[in-house]
Amino acid sequence: MVNKSDQVSPFLVFFLISKVQVGVGVLGFQRIIIQDAGNDAWIAVIVAGIFFSMAIWLMYKLLDQENKDIVGIHQNIFGKWFGGLISMIWIVYWLATGISIFRAYIEVVQAWVFPQINVLTFSVILALLVYYTISGGFRTVTGICFLGVVIPAYLILTFIFPLEFTAFRNLLPIWNHSIKEISLASKDMTYSYLGISTLLMYYPLIKHAKTSQKWAHLGNFLTMSLYLIVIIITIAYYSEAQVSKYIWATLSIWKIVEMPFVERFEYIGITSWVLVILPNICLTVWAASKGTSRIFNLKEKKVSIALLVVLVTVSYLLNGRHAINLFIDWMSKVGYYLLFAYLPLLVIVSTLKSKLRKKSQ
Repeated sequence: MVNKSDQVSPFLVFFLISKVQVGVGVLGFQRIIIQDAGNDAWIAVIVAGIFFSMAIWLMYKLLDQENKDIVGIHQNIFGKWFGGLISMIWIVYWLATGISIFRAYIEVVQAWVFPQINVLTFSVILALLVYYTISGGFRTVTGICFLGVVIPAYLILTFIFPLEFTAFRNLLPIWNHSIKEISLASKDMTYSYLGISTLLMYYPLIKHAKTSQKWAHLGNFLTMSLYLIVIIITIAYYSEAQVSKYIWATLSIWKIVEMPFVERFEYIGITSWVLVILPNICLTVWAASKGTSRIFNLKEKKVSIALLVVLVTVSYLLNGRHAINLFIDWMSKVGYYLLFAYLPLLVIVSTLKSKLRKKSQ
């Protein structure tokens, strides 16, 4: 039974959904999707946003029907042991998502600010910050997600600076790529939108949870709008050939930002990005630790410490751009199939079981 004091208001789902979707991906997603869709990459952003809105609708259909978190749903449908085993797949996926965000941010710091930084030391410091947040419970995690949307919001204003150098004719002609190419680019956007599946874990902690669906869709719409602005400005600012040379296209755009009191704005952007990635890591690690403690009946704080040790260890072992890319690609594929293959199947099974239960009664 969930205590009302542990629950959060429905409108805060807007920040929980939007925040977990915006992370390190926004710093360099342009190169990946432009490779497939070229100047039509902005269409792929919209298509991906629509598909993730459908995934949110599916999750609410399942959660409203069962009125449990994903661990409870699996145990209800598949039994304690097999259900727990399937839940562990989601838990490993959430932890892997947290690790990918964690390590990708450290790589950005290494590449742009401190090339000689000690990865292990930085990882431990950041992990302690994550533990301090999640040890306060879900309300604290929600609070950091709220701040993670509001405080770094000023960064969107930095995209005003490149407007004088943009050529919006680069967007023309519209739809000069095939549906297959745009579909591939939309699939490549998966990593940038991932994280919404944590809703499957914190749904019972939302007051009047059924009324929160509109806020979840609005959060997804905000994310889509942000990515749309970034990709349109990127296409207008660079040529297709230029974008393929920049791993972190957004950071490269920030290099042109000039202010009387700061010369290298990308340094400020990268340090401010801690407030963007910290809530993502906190929410994914919290979901993994909550699920593990539910399955094995363990204390959540002890599980959190164990998972953070795994997070720091794996982050330290992941060295080089190739290894990090492979890890992110693997995690993106798992997330894609869990959301768009397994989740619809689970909704069908749950609906059929619910109808059979009502018929028998």
